[in-house]
Amino acid sequence: MARVLVTGGTGFLGAHCLIQLLAAGHEVRTTVRDLARAGEVKAMLRQGGAGSGADRVTFFAADLNADNGWPEAVAGCDYALHVAAPFPARAPKDENELIRPSRDGALRVLKAARDAGVKRVVLTSSFAAIGYGSKTDKAAFTESDWTNPDDPTVQPYQRSKTIAERAAWDFIAREGGTMELAVINPVGILGPALGPDISTSIHMMKRMIDGDTPGCPDVWFGFVDVRDVADLHIRAMTNPAARGERFLATAEHFLSVHQAAQILKDKLGAEGRAISTRRLPNWLLRLVALFDPEIRGLATELGKPKDATSEKAQRLLGWKPRSPGDAMLATAQSLSSLGLLKARQVRMN
Repeated sequence: MARVLVTGGTGFLGAHCLIQLLAAGHEVRTTVRDLARAGEVKAMLRQGGAGSGADRVTFFAADLNADNGWPEAVAGCDYALHVAAPFPARAPKDENELIRPSRDGALRVLKAARDAGVKRVVLTSSFAAIGYGSKTDKAAFTESDWTNPDDPTVQPYQRSKTIAERAAWDFIAREGGTMELAVINPVGILGPALGPDISTSIHMMKRMIDGDTPGCPDVWFGFVDVRDVADLHIRAMTNPAARGERFLATAEHFLSVHQAAQILKDKLGAEGRAISTRRLPNWLLRLVALFDPEIRGLATELGKPKDATSEKAQRLLGWKPRSPGDAMLATAQSLSSLGLLKARQVRMN
């Protein structure tokens, strides 16, 4: 068993990584910006089935925007999973509010890990660093593709993830020494929420179930269950085949928002009655985008079907993801059990 640091234990994916590492018997530690949130993390771990294992996690205070705390957090660790990263629901006015913590935070973790003698760091990047700003038609994006951060259609979040991942690979090539790097590039992460502080992806699903979305824009997304993304991180942590590699984490083919809404509506039956499957016309969204910055970022992707493949992760690491429908259903079940759905509980068989 190994000693493993997971950055960002308060996050959706970070907490699920902790749960699986504990279940595997590893000695686990995590970082939080404020140690007062340790109790919140333990509650999330118990909600996810960690039981008394939640009390075995060691907490360290560290912030992506500061050097303090990272050397202590990673000292004596065999591996590090750098999961922490900003993912706001709305794009900030200044894109550097995203770029700086993403890029500089990754470099802080990598430098501290190298100096501590960590064997391998697994970095959480995103499909955002792979599938945007491309002018070529592709049957399916793969790990060989990169987002063009200089393309004017690329949004701040996509740019931040691309710049951060590029910086990480450059660091390993120039200053990494013997330390190894593997990168996971997930699409939209769904699955069991562990507390009321839900992720951006889960919030989008909640709005759909609550009937707070008027319809379905003509945009395409990949979906993957958080438990499968955590599993892929842990596989990439120790498998020799993961050294120096990127791995797309996506379940099956991408779906249009309309397809995703229909799948969820079918899964929930009567309890999904508020979900709208109405197709929103592109001209309407482009008009709204003139006044709404949140929609403006979406408008650049209207009418552009996308797809990607996780064949590499399945072939090299033996990874087997759940279906998007199963991930959606698990999301709805968790939101219901936590009492987070509007004015009702979703009854599940």
